[in-house]
Order: sequence, then structure tokens, then C-alpha cells
Amino acid sequence: MKPGGVWLHLTLLGASLPAVLGWTDPGISRDLNMGVEKSQAEESRSFEVTRREGKSNQNELPTSCGKKLCSRGSRCVLNRETGEPECQCLDGCRPSYMPVCGSNGQFYENHCELHRAACLLKKKIVIVHSKDCFLKGDTCTMAEYTRLKNVLLALQTQLQPLQEGDSSQDPASQKRLLVESLFKDLDADDSSHLSSSELAQHVMKEQDLDNEEFMGCSLVDLLHFDDYNNDGSLTLHEFYTAFQVVQLSLAPEERVSITTVTVGLSTVLTCAVHGDLRPPIVWKRNGLTLNFLDLEDINDFGEDDSLYITKVTTIHMGNYTCHASGHEELFQTHVLQVNVPPVIRVYPETQAQEPGVAASLRCHAEGIPMPRITWLKNGMNVSTQMSKQLSLLANGSELHIASVRYEDTGAYTCIAKNEVGVDEDISSLFIEDSARKTLANILWREEGLSVGNMFYVFSDDGITVIHPVDCEIQRHLKPNERIFMSYEEICPQAEGATPPCQWASAVNVRNRYIYVAQPALSRVLVIDVQAQKVLQSIGVDPLPAKLSYDKSHDQVWVLSWGDMHKFQASLQVITEASAGQGQHLIRTPFAGVDDFFIPPTNLIINHIRFGFIFNKSVPAVHKVDLETLMLLKTISLQSHGCVPQAMAHTHLGGYYFIQCRQNRASPATPQLLVDSVTDSVIGPNCDVTGTPHTSPDGRFIVSAAANSPQLHVQEITRWGEIQTLYDLRVPQGISALAFQRSFTESNQYFIYAALETEPDLLFLELSTGKTGVLKNLKEPPTQPAWPWGGPHRILRDSGLFGQYLLTAAQESLFLINGRQNALRCEVSGIKRGTTVVWVGEV
Repeated sequence: MKPGGVWLHLTLLGASLPAVLGWTDPGISRDLNMGVEKSQAEESRSFEVTRREGKSNQNELPTSCGKKLCSRGSRCVLNRETGEPECQCLDGCRPSYMPVCGSNGQFYENHCELHRAACLLKKKIVIVHSKDCFLKGDTCTMAEYTRLKNVLLALQTQLQPLQEGDSSQDPASQKRLLVESLFKDLDADDSSHLSSSELAQHVMKEQDLDNEEFMGCSLVDLLHFDDYNNDGSLTLHEFYTAFQVVQLSLAPEERVSITTVTVGLSTVLTCAVHGDLRPPIVWKRNGLTLNFLDLEDINDFGEDDSLYITKVTTIHMGNYTCHASGHEELFQTHVLQVNVPPVIRVYPETQAQEPGVAASLRCHAEGIPMPRITWLKNGMNVSTQMSKQLSLLANGSELHIASVRYEDTGAYTCIAKNEVGVDEDISSLFIEDSARKTLANILWREEGLSVGNMFYVFSDDGITVIHPVDCEIQRHLKPNERIFMSYEEICPQAEGATPPCQWASAVNVRNRYIYVAQPALSRVLVIDVQAQKVLQSIGVDPLPAKLSYDKSHDQVWVLSWGDMHKFQASLQVITEASAGQGQHLIRTPFAGVDDFFIPPTNLIINHIRFGFIFNKSVPAVHKVDLETLMLLKTISLQSHGCVPQAMAHTHLGGYYFIQCRQNRASPATPQLLVDSVTDSVIGPNCDVTGTPHTSPDGRFIVSAAANSPQLHVQEITRWGEIQTLYDLRVPQGISALAFQRSFTESNQYFIYAALETEPDLLFLELSTGKTGVLKNLKEPPTQPAWPWGGPHRILRDSGLFGQYLLTAAQESLFLINGRQNALRCEVSGIKRGTTVVWVGEV
């Protein structure tokens, strides 16, 4: 708090020093100007004691002191023992705030205090009237000043040991008592204010302090740094601040605060930690400080240090803590709950059935809290019509009619409600004689349902389309069939040999097209689902090994190895993927890419903004803007020694799960957690290892590995916290797994897991941990024939409303009925069918 810092600026504006320092008494200003003019004369002579400025209890001085000359800052007194006159430093000066700068670089309240300090210090100190005195930097640095205060407290501890009973108090209270005792010792006149003369006098008394040890620091610097009201003295509160003594309070009932906000709105979290001298509030999420991060949605802490979150999403749910800076022991926890209005899908949207057959209408709803489902038929509640013929299954998410009749024709409305909203959709049922060509039959065909709900299997012998209900091959595209636009063969023959088709990866693009990679031919084929034909080929960089569809931006990402050693790996993007024609191929600027990850969408999260790429030798993941294809930031994993191998994401709480590559020194490295709000590493995911998989609704995380018998199941709570449900020991490693929605409980899931070396399939009910095994399957395929092959054994589900799963054996495929947890059938004659895509439903 140095007043001289603005001297030059205000002098240029015509201001005088008193105005700069906030003095308003015209007499003080006049005295200062006169003092400047007379300075040389005053410093060159001594005064008689009768002309002294100091205070004296004697109205008249002894005659023996009449001719005794004493320097300024002292007065004549008679020695009690000898009776001789002698000079003694003044006990104090008259209150007058007219600061002057001494030749020792210190400021004093007035001339008298300067001379009194010179007397006490036994040093010659003269008044410096140059503006340089006020402009020069303080020789006492903040670090040295802090050290000085620490030594003062240490000395005070020796002088004033803690009394019995004080030692039981918390450290903050002990420090408060210590600082209060130091203030009392310094306050010589008991005025409850510490002046510069009192501080300077104390330095002389305390022989344990060596000024040289602290460079230019002295107790007077307490005024320079911590005289916040600039009145030339320190109050007890200012003294508390100087020594960071803060008495904070937090009501017991406010230690945990629960805030509930609807997605899309804004919220304010206010910290309930109070105190007269409360330091700034520090906000944390998952142990990471938010105050100094440049966050898009958390960027304004307000004048009262509240936390502002704009446009809340489900990634923001979780715990936020606040505490005063430097006082982490007293903190408040804010639990942020995010409510989401229901979002539903019905299946099928339209169906036509003949009288006497069974019909089901299914409705899947997601939201927070969990929505309640009701059904209307032509506007009337169906709950009043329940019978053996009409029943509700899976907590109302399925409406089942055992044997349909003509009067069952109608519009069935599924309504989902929770505390914050409602959503509804219609599933239409037509009961018609099969011989009649009605509007229902026409709609059924126009919507493509006759060619939907199929597995597309890519094998050595071309492309096979399998209908799971009929358990038969509906169409087979042989290797020598032609591509529609280029008239090339699907799998061209090489000279002197007929190698099988080689496939690497395939994706479903909005149930309209399938994109599949052919590494050996350096191209991607586009298959028209409606026509069930290969439409065109798109040339890409050599050895395309992985495809991923970014639904939010309608683009297919292509990772090409470049060569068999991946030394020239590249990442390309095919835009306007669902257009079928006129696509553009964009080459991204990223080099040395080993893999990438684009989070999936679901009913609640239908737009994804960011993806991640990583290299097999770099302990970091790189965040990429999916729209601009530009690198945004790099998240280092170096401190955990983690080179990423795979990722998963849940929008509930905003967690990324990163599987680290194993090494000889650490064969079972735990997963790492990354907070998507702050893009910061939280730390290990407990002791969970393996590849993470997230359920379609983001609630469950299942982790397993091909070389480990452990399977870990975790759940994200409504409060955005990760909790372990259970760990299971499985017969051996797991090659692949798929999620299957429960047919008995709404918003619950099963998983099916393909074992690494055994033909059996493991199935597990996630909510309960109940397990079972499907046997009588044939031996799984041997190791992949090509280096870009997928997992040792694939397992593909059939989407949100599907009940079938597909897995491969050495020369056949097996279809599993997930509704019945039973083997459906075997489709023979398909060798190396390790690339599979499901097409169908909504």
C-alpha cells in the first residue's frame, strides 16, 4: 500500500502530494510545503529542549536542563541517580499525519516520528524531499515480507507459549491467538492502532531479528503492504489480514447443498462459507480448480464468488466444492442434479397384421428422473382395457396383444412423463386381410421395412444379407458382382489367383447406406440398403483399417495405415455421407494417428462436438473439433504413464474412460478418468482394468479384456457419481461384448460376452449380476487372417428394439434370440464373417 506509486502521474495533473495521499487538512498541506522550503536549515541545527515538539508531562522544565541541547526526537531529563541532565528518546509524538520519507527509505507519519525513530535506532535519518523517494520500488519483496512475518510468529510463539487448553484448538484459532498477542505487544500506547513509530521501536527491542537477513524488510513494511485504508496505522483487522488470520464459519446444515436444474437452463451455486475477512472463494470439480480455467460454460464467478453455469447439460452433473482460498479444511459440497425431460421412441411406427397373430408395440423412454409410461388407444387410456388379450410388459414399455382382431386397429400413443416434461409418439396398428392392398401395406413397403432389420455380413465370399426372424439368407452379393457406378468388381481377381474378399471395418449411415473398407484395394465401398447393391467406391489412402460414422456432422472418418507398419498412417473424412453421391474426401492435418474415438449419440445426446485421436507411443489424447477438423487441445497422460489404447464416454457426469496400453512392468494398468467439463485427468478409475464399454443410455460401464478373467461393472448415479456394482470372475478373457435391452424391466440392460477361446457365450443381467451361459455353439474363428482384422470373435447386437445377436464361428454364423436367452439358429457356409453391420429399426 505505497502512496508514492502515483506521485508522478498526479504531479503532471497539477496535484500536490497531500492530495495524492488523500490528505484534506489545508493546514497539513501548508505545513508540508513550508517544511520543504526550510529543510536545509532544520537539518543543520539542534534545538533547546524548551522548543521540543514532543509531549512532556512537565509544564515547566528543570532549570538544570535549560542549557542542555538535545537532538530532534529526544528531550532532556534528569538522571535519578546523578541528578545530571541527559537526553532521552521521546516516548511519543503528537498525532499528526503528515508523511515524510526518510533517507533510510522508510515512510513516517510526520517529522517528529522520523526524528524519534532516528533517536531509537541511533542512526542519522534525514528527510528526503525528492520525488525519487516516492517513486523508487520497495526493496522488500513479497517473498521476503512473507518470511519476515513467519519469523515474527515464530518468535512470538517462543515469547507467548500456548496456554493449557489453547493447544486443543484448531490451528486457525491458535494462529489467531498468537497474532492477537503480537498485536498487543506492538501496541505500546494501547490505542488499538499500530503506528510506524511503534513498529520501528519494536525492531530495536527485538534482538533476534537481523535486518540484513530480510534484505530491505522491516516491521514498518506491514504498513506498506497491509494498510488497506491508507490511514498510516494498522487496526487489528488489518493485522489479521496481514498474517492471513481468517475466522470462517459454515452452518452444519449447509455443509451439503443439493441443487436441481433442468437441462438447457442456467444455474448459480453460491458458497455458504462466511467470514469478515473471507479470502476469495475457490471452486473445484473432481478435485480440479475451476477459477482459472477458460471454460465455455463456467466462466463467470461474480462479485460474491458464486459459480455460474450457463446452459447446463448432463455432463455438468456431479459434486462441486467451494472453500476460502488457503482454508481447504472448511468446505461446502454442492450436489448438482440435472433433470432431463423425457425423450421417447416407438417401434414399429407402423405395422400391418393379419387377424389372430400376436402384435407388440414397444416404447423406449429416457429422461431424468426416469419417466413413467402410459398408453392411449385412439385417445383412450388402455389401462382400463387390460385382459389376457391385452397386457403391458416391462413396466409398461411394451404393449402386447396376444391375438389381434379387426377392432384392434388404431393409433396407439405412448406418453412418457417425469417431473420436468412430457413426450409422446404414435405407433399405428392395422389389422387387414393379407389379400387386400391397403394403405398400411403400401406404407410398410415405402418405408423400406421390407429390406430393413437385417444383418449385413462381409466374408471371404462377398456380402451376405441375413434376415434374423426367418433365419435365412435374403441376398448374397458375390465377389464378381459389379459396382453400379464404376462397373468394377466387388472383389477383383488378381492375376493367377482368386483371393477372397478382404474387409476391415463397416458402418451404418442412417439406415440408408453402408460404408465398408477394403484395405488391400485402398478404397471404401458404398452399399445402397434399399436396393441392396454396391453403389460406388471411394478411393482413400492405402490400407484403410477403421471407419467411424459421425452422425452429428454426417461424415465418415477413415483411418488408413499407409503401410503394414503404420508408419504413414493418415486420417481422412468423407463428408455428406448420407447423400449417397457427391461426397467429398477431406485429408486431415493429423499425422502418426494410431486410433481415434468419436462418442456415440443416444436419445438424450443427439449431437457430439468433439472427438479424440491418439498415437500408440505418445501418453496423451488430442481433442478435435468434429466440425472444423482442427486440434483444440492436448490432454497429457504423462504423469500417469498412460499410452491410450481405447476410450469410452458417458454423458452422465461427463466422464471419459481411457484404457492404457499394457507393458511388461505393469501388465494390468488401471483405466484413467478424464473430466469432459475441464478436459483434465481426474486419476485412475479405482483399480478397474480392461476395455471400457458404455451402455446406450450411458448408465452402465462394463470393462473387460481378452487376457483377463475379470469383468467390472460400474453405474453412474443420478448425482453423476461412479459407483462399482460388482466385479465378476469369468472363465477366461472376453473377446467382444454387446448390450441387449431388457424385455422384462424398463431401462435395464443385459450384456452378452464372447469368450476369447471357448465357443460359449456369457450373458449377464447388469442390474442384478445374474449370469448364464449359452452353450452348443461351434468353435470360434482362429486368429484374424489379416492384420487389420477386428476382435478374435465378433458379437453384434440389433439395436435399441432388436432382440437378435450375431456371432461367428469358423465357417458359419450363429443367431441368438436375446429375448429368450437362447440359440436361434446357425447359418452355414460363411467363412471369416468377421465384419458385420446391423440395418433396421429407428
